[in-house]
Amino acid sequence: MTTSGKIRIGVFDSGFGGLTVLRALLPQIPTAEFFYLGDTARLPYGSKSQATVARYAVESAQLLESYGADYLVIACNTASALALDAIKSAADVPVLGVIETGADSAAAASATRDVLVLATQATVDSQAYARACAGHGLRTIEKACPLLVPLIEEGWIDSPVTREVLRIYLEQAQEEAKAAGMALDTVLLGCTHYPLLRALLRESLPKDVTILDSAESTAQRVRQELEKMKSLAADSPHAGGANVPACHFYATDSVEKFRTLGSRFLGRPIEKVELIDLGG
Repeated sequence: MTTSGKIRIGVFDSGFGGLTVLRALLPQIPTAEFFYLGDTARLPYGSKSQATVARYAVESAQLLESYGADYLVIACNTASALALDAIKSAADVPVLGVIETGADSAAAASATRDVLVLATQATVDSQAYARACAGHGLRTIEKACPLLVPLIEEGWIDSPVTREVLRIYLEQAQEEAKAAGMALDTVLLGCTHYPLLRALLRESLPKDVTILDSAESTAQRVRQELEKMKSLAADSPHAGGANVPACHFYATDSVEKFRTLGSRFLGRPIEKVELIDLGG
């Protein structure tokens, strides 16, 4: 904790998508001081080996801890899937990944126990969501949607192209579920980019299908854990604007791109980004 009494929360992602997790954290814990690191020089993590992802993620987590982070949020599905244990072993503070919280929220929401996970190819290949959901007695269809991230980063959130691509992915997933005798009633967004497509997903899915954003469930879990640790007052969130969280942003490449694209994910302007070097 800082001398001001504010808890410091470090949030790490390979790029910009984790800003949706930070966006969810801000109203939950407005009294905190946040440090966000995007390892943009070394993305995408999905094309790297598990050993390399673990090394990159541990380096980033240790940097945030050196800045005084009291709690680390791994807002990267690939790092959460491939490196969470390595990060927890290397860190001296509590660490939370997005996959476990997403599975928990799916277990709470699904009545049929059949869940569709939309994710990147690397996350699907890891089967991390399938394992986490299976631990709750859920069956999953994991659908890789490799075209969605570049479309989102291009800003084509409501483009006819994005609508058609999403329609095809959902149709394929529903056909797979039907063949497996599954009744999907919950869709879990297993990529931190995908919350930007939530409105489009809502239009594309039946009204009785629940859409879960792991960013929101992660933010809620962080708050709950900090309250249990007595690091956060129980009445601190939703303070009617009385508290404005302090945010510090760091990127390993192209701070201008981070400011421009990151502002879209965060939902508010990012004024200052510090360039840092984590090596190769």
